[in-house]
Amino acid sequence: MCCPGKSVKMEMSIDALGQNKICGAAEQRISSHSCSHIKKDADAAGSSNNAGERPSVGICGGTFDPIHYGHLILAEDARDAFGLSRVIFMPSGHSYFKDNREEKVSSPQDRLMMTRLAVGNNPGFDVSDMEIRREGYTYTCETMEQLSAENPGTDFWFICGADSISMMKTWYCPERLFAACGVIAAFRSDETDDHAFRSAADELRKLYGARIRILPARRIEISSTEIRTKIREGKSIRYLVPDAVADYIEKNGLYREKNG
Repeated sequence: MCCPGKSVKMEMSIDALGQNKICGAAEQRISSHSCSHIKKDADAAGSSNNAGERPSVGICGGTFDPIHYGHLILAEDARDAFGLSRVIFMPSGHSYFKDNREEKVSSPQDRLMMTRLAVGNNPGFDVSDMEIRREGYTYTCETMEQLSAENPGTDFWFICGADSISMMKTWYCPERLFAACGVIAAFRSDETDDHAFRSAADELRKLYGARIRILPARRIEISSTEIRTKIREGKSIRYLVPDAVADYIEKNGLYREKNG
């Protein structure tokens, strides 16, 4: 879930990174497609003039039910602002955050396909299905630990909304999360109290040695909830989602009735 505030909620369980483990180990976790890109990034960094500089990869997780332009704009802004080699989108698996949602989450297969369609024309984006392949609850720290362990030459950055910073102490094993990756937090001063946000970030730094970067976020008033509601009401979702995603939703009859 990557998000500027309310509009693109990202409370994150992230384990979505693919079919085979990132470095090709036996246990199937991360897609070989994503793996090859990360390894290429590392090789390119090692052969460049800045041979000591580690490639940085952003991880953008979320329910993506459906993915929309708010997610894509945030990821591209983070990639551009912090020089990320790429951003990997990870549709969530069974997230304990969503258990009490009134509507049931759409099938993993539909959410994965919509995400692939949405990012397909951006060479700086990839998609992984690690989380949706994992049984049981999925936790951000476990995914980030796996990525970090299997790619010691890569810096991973977890992309989230500023509202997540104040909640991270309550997440499953936050000390493991911050040991495995840095955090890029999208911040909007008109939506988040600056003092409270910076105090929460400072506390995470003191408690866990957290590496937190702040990304000034655009005001993007798009939400997946709004899109699902519009579809049920027979209204247009043009310019809220990529055309390929809108076509997939239409062809597969998604969100026409409340799934709950």
